[in-house]
Amino acid sequence: MDIVVTGRNVEVPEHFKVHASDKLARAERYDPKLSRVEVELAHEANPRQTKTKQRVQLTVTGRGPAVRAEASAETFYAALDLAVEKLEGRLRKARGRRLDRVTSRSPMGEVAAEAEAIAAVDGAAENGEAGPGRVVRIKSHPADPITVDQALWQMELVGHDFYLFNDAESGLASVVYRRKGFDYGLLRLG
Repeated sequence: MDIVVTGRNVEVPEHFKVHASDKLARAERYDPKLSRVEVELAHEANPRQTKTKQRVQLTVTGRGPAVRAEASAETFYAALDLAVEKLEGRLRKARGRRLDRVTSRSPMGEVAAEAEAIAAVDGAAENGEAGPGRVVRIKSHPADPITVDQALWQMELVGHDFYLFNDAESGLASVVYRRKGFDYGLLRLG
């Protein structure tokens, strides 16, 4: 991954380039096919902007769309830290979207195998190994057949926007969900 540090009317010291490359090396764990990171430094000359006079803009190019993050602070180092934090969040989100697309196209057997692998990673995360894009919580609920009215009541008790249940009338797996305007919807699998 190429890291290019430039400055707009700012002299960029060599030690800042080294610091920036150390900080941005972690971004490769979210997408190993990242090809280039552009770091642009700018200085705000307005004396009223002393708290945010140093601005850092990061642009990452690789497969897919470019990802950008920008931050301002009193020093370039503080602005770089803030921008890298924003950039990692956006890269993590993009990685999650890619993984969601992959799992939505795979057969259910592969999804179940992947869930088992995620559970193994989750167990490793409890031992101190952490990584993005993992299942952090699994819930099990009784699947006794209930009516739609009882499901709506349970949904309101839980405080969620949806509730999965076995419908007593049809015998199918169903979901009630909250819609705009205080209405509800019902989905049935079958």
